[in-house]
Amino acid sequence: MRKKTLTAAALFAAATLALSACGSGDGDSDSGEPIAVVSEEAGAEKAATALDNPFEKPDLVLTDTQGKKYDFRAETAGKPTLIYFGYTHCPDVCPLTMNNLAVAKKQLPQDQQDELRIVFVTTDPERDTSAALGKWLKGIDSQVVGLTGDFDTIQAGARTLGISINAPRKDDKGQVVSDHGTQVIAFSPKTDGGYLLYGEDATVEDYTADLPKIIKGGKP
Repeated sequence: MRKKTLTAAALFAAATLALSACGSGDGDSDSGEPIAVVSEEAGAEKAATALDNPFEKPDLVLTDTQGKKYDFRAETAGKPTLIYFGYTHCPDVCPLTMNNLAVAKKQLPQDQQDELRIVFVTTDPERDTSAALGKWLKGIDSQVVGLTGDFDTIQAGARTLGISINAPRKDDKGQVVSDHGTQVIAFSPKTDGGYLLYGEDATVEDYTADLPKIIKGGKP
């Protein structure tokens, strides 16, 4: 095994975590300090990047699609959990990522589907109300938890996972876009640590292969 310590910028580059085509620009979460140690086998090509020092679950208390308070840490404690930050008006990466997860999840036995928590946190809360999130996610997977709330709270929570989010802005065509990192973080049901990281290039096949192991808290 070879081990490397990555700065925030290096981690983003290595895992294809630059702000996505949902928007583009410079993030503000690159502190220049090491944020993760990654162990990997030479020549290994896996969708998941395993973190030697897992992320703690962010302290996020937001609003779900029913308009009720949702405490991310409390609600997902001891559950295999995947979290993704994106927005419903995204033209490409966000719907692709969520659909990949949903399709892979449906390959699991029903009891494992019920155990798994997939959480989608909007980066565009002004437009992504509880109702808007609920409508969008219904077309993907009704079991996915959609969360909205105060932008500063969402941005701070994402930052603890090394995810860069900028406030929504208008592009040169006058369209509102949201610049955000595109990684999916998987949390272990055994430790509640965020120990696996997926970039936007992860496929349905990748998630289909890995989810049974994630459910059990194992490493793909």
